[in-house]
Amino acid sequence: MVLALVEHDNGEVDDTSLETLTLARDVAEQAGESLEAIAFGPEADGIAETVGAYGVAVLNTVDHADLDDYAPEAYGRAVVQCAEETGTEAIIAPGTDRGAETLSHAASKLDVTMAAEVTDVEVGDDYELTRQRWGGTLIEHARLSADTNLLTVAPNEISASESGGDAADVSAFTPELDDGDLRVQLTRVEESDIEGVPLAEARVVVGGGRGTDGDFSELEDLVEKIPNAALGSSRAAVNEGWRPHDDQIGQTGNKIAPEIYIAAGISGAVQHMVGCKGAENILAINTDPEAAIVQKADWAVVADLHEVAPAMSEELESRGHAD
Repeated sequence: MVLALVEHDNGEVDDTSLETLTLARDVAEQAGESLEAIAFGPEADGIAETVGAYGVAVLNTVDHADLDDYAPEAYGRAVVQCAEETGTEAIIAPGTDRGAETLSHAASKLDVTMAAEVTDVEVGDDYELTRQRWGGTLIEHARLSADTNLLTVAPNEISASESGGDAADVSAFTPELDDGDLRVQLTRVEESDIEGVPLAEARVVVGGGRGTDGDFSELEDLVEKIPNAALGSSRAAVNEGWRPHDDQIGQTGNKIAPEIYIAAGISGAVQHMVGCKGAENILAINTDPEAAIVQKADWAVVADLHEVAPAMSEELESRGHAD
């Protein structure tokens, strides 16, 4: 059996987990095994229909009073105990901060190697992996072999696809924990006071960098003219204090995968490209025709963003909508 860790927000499965289920289903099919999932927190049983559509036969919902909120070591122990009880040959988790942390604890308890940022798996005597290294700047082909193979799935690298299955059977699972497993726990969540579409969910992302000279007003106006759009920035803009860290796109910031990314006044350093490589299309606006972002973009406008962005806003406003 192959076990997939699924993350959800009160019964709504996140996109990275759907990508994880897609890869996990492929691994299970290659291995001739069934696919099961494990989920934590309130409303976990409410995702049975969603995960079933992605090929999950059984959804193991963790039933423990201390695990309604995140506790990394306890999550890792619960995953291990569920895997041992069900006879799992592989555990596959989303490549999110929480997924990677949970699986690293599981790997430690099982005393096995964990492979991170995987994009493809070929199952044979061993697992032949394709995975990202150094923030996606290096693609590695590796071999993984253990009694239980552990891996995380690189976000925004696999197209989530349903298999058309029925709702998964729900099985409550109660792990055995000790006090040490609960040394670190989530105690509260502070919601950001920034309104708008989250960067990771936006259909269109407009990003500004050092070329804005700290003036993001034209880019803010452009974002307001585009439905389901969000404003981001480069690390340089954050370091200058022009934008909050929540807006940063890059290796140490947000990873985005919009239909189009409009990069204005951004040079296109490797660290930034790691964050936006999931974009289907990139439009660069830059005064330097030799800028890295111009060379990597699908389209480029070599001009001052303070002239181009207002012109784009004016055109969208004249149409009355954004295409």
